[in-house]
Amino acid sequence: MDCLFLDANVLFSAAFRPDAGVARLWEVSGAVLVTSSYAVEEARRNLPEEDQRTRLEGLLKKVEVGEAMMLPPELRGEVDLPEKDWPVLGGAAAAGATHLITGDVRHFGRYFGERPLGALIMKPADYLKGRS
Repeated sequence: MDCLFLDANVLFSAAFRPDAGVARLWEVSGAVLVTSSYAVEEARRNLPEEDQRTRLEGLLKKVEVGEAMMLPPELRGEVDLPEKDWPVLGGAAAAGATHLITGDVRHFGRYFGERPLGALIMKPADYLKGRS
């Protein structure tokens, strides 16, 4: 069973419009969706409309939300990320996620297809393509 850790940009995109393609992640059978309070707050803070925040709350009913996890530098290995992204990768590791699903090409792009700290980092579309 896949355990998908959803980055804030995935939560944001799924809630931004009712017909968002990324929302298909919520329909994947045999997958558990997880995220952190850190990612939820970032998504919530960036959604400009009340109906979008309401849609986010509805989506979160099917997501296990854990605490944010900041990894100390000595546990980070060779992974080079901005400080603001460490709670995401740390959250995925703490949740035991098999996948970290993110659209953040700028910061995570060099790690797509790799498993730093255990979770395979993928864009939502790539994960969904592999499931069809």
